[in-house]
Amino acid sequence: MDAEKSVEGLLQKAYHSLKTPDSEGAQLALNEALTLNFEHAEVVYALKCLSWWQERFKKLHEQDPCDRGRFILSQWKSFYGFLDRIGEGDYDSCLYAVKSFVFSTALECFDGILGDGENQHDPALLLLAGRCYKGVGNFEEALKYLEQAARFRREDGETLSELADVNALLEETRAAKALFREAFFVDPLGVDIRNMDSQLILRLADLVRKEGHSGQELLEWMPIYGALYGVFSVKRELKLAELGKLKQSIFTLENEVRGKAGKQGEAVSPLIPRLINRYLWLIDHYEYVKADPALIEEIMLKMKIADPAVYERYRN
Repeated sequence: MDAEKSVEGLLQKAYHSLKTPDSEGAQLALNEALTLNFEHAEVVYALKCLSWWQERFKKLHEQDPCDRGRFILSQWKSFYGFLDRIGEGDYDSCLYAVKSFVFSTALECFDGILGDGENQHDPALLLLAGRCYKGVGNFEEALKYLEQAARFRREDGETLSELADVNALLEETRAAKALFREAFFVDPLGVDIRNMDSQLILRLADLVRKEGHSGQELLEWMPIYGALYGVFSVKRELKLAELGKLKQSIFTLENEVRGKAGKQGEAVSPLIPRLINRYLWLIDHYEYVKADPALIEEIMLKMKIADPAVYERYRN
């Protein structure tokens, strides 16, 4: 049999079409592959993925291009939920092709409105454009848009983590570590791990899962284990206003923890990593500016009270 007419050949043809992006060509190739082997697991998986997106695209005809692009990107998280439900295998080539198809299609929707003018000052649009370019593998162009978005959104976990992710993909490791650390400090719940592509952050997430954390709790613990495992190792001196804000945040969280700890049924678990995260930032600042060691020891003792196990691991 001609290699291009084999199931494997037709799968590769379908994936190439998706990257074009050409969903109709991909559909034809997959249908032909199915006639050769209607039980082929990867063919069935690819058809399910493509059908899921085709159903969503039916809703786009009456929307303007920008809204179409926004809608497509908004469905990416739902797509991961769909993959979790079907749970039939891990086909990286398929998912990479589908991702290229989705982000290329979204990028086409934004074409023509990403030039000069007021759109260059729209952080939401700049973020979406950066995500699209990252999704199609154009990391240099993604970096350009995400850097612009970050200028407007300095305390937005989603924007900072996307910028960190692209830096990691470009092997700008120092910048990536600094930006990831920043993102998980200012807005951990704004970071979407499933949108991340770099091994730097994905490996850390796996380590935190092995520690028994998941969901939003995983996001709260990511900066703690980032410090413990030496991933978030790029540190900086805090500005005077930042230092004051950090100390006030610590004071507020300590009061919250004490208040909830004294009431039966009140959950304190999300507050503990949030508080320890702030302790770590304050310790890093004191070490950076070579402050009185007594100040550092005071924060260390507070960390010991908050979580003795973390304290021991950090101390050692």
